[in-house]
Amino acid sequence: MTKLTLGSYPHLLGFEQLERLLERTAKSGNEGYPPFNIEQTSEHSYRITLAVAGFAESDLSITVEDRQLVIRGRQSDDSDGRVFLHRGIAARQFQRSFVLADGVEVGEAVMENGLLHVDLTRAVPEAIVRKISIRKG
Repeated sequence: MTKLTLGSYPHLLGFEQLERLLERTAKSGNEGYPPFNIEQTSEHSYRITLAVAGFAESDLSITVEDRQLVIRGRQSDDSDGRVFLHRGIAARQFQRSFVLADGVEVGEAVMENGLLHVDLTRAVPEAIVRKISIRKG
């Protein structure tokens, strides 16, 4: 069986990068931790909210790498000398990745009540019509 790719369709020209983004997103390894929401806050803005209870601002990093928003969390192990009878609160690291479309910019990040909010805005491109002249060959 042949794998269908965007390049298999003759009317889709120059979408190889989109195909690579889709493959990278599928392989990103985002599991279920930490849980997150994505909401549309206006016609051209979004908010990603991650539940990061137990993480301090200094335990988190937010970067944009090759049109991909990457949020990482790493807590220091402060269990030295402590004896847990039950340990149900995980102190584990995580990495969440979100692929950004062209024109989407990352705004501010705010930590509030154990939730990390990251605001995004999408620039609206101008509609440009360009007439192509035909010359005699």
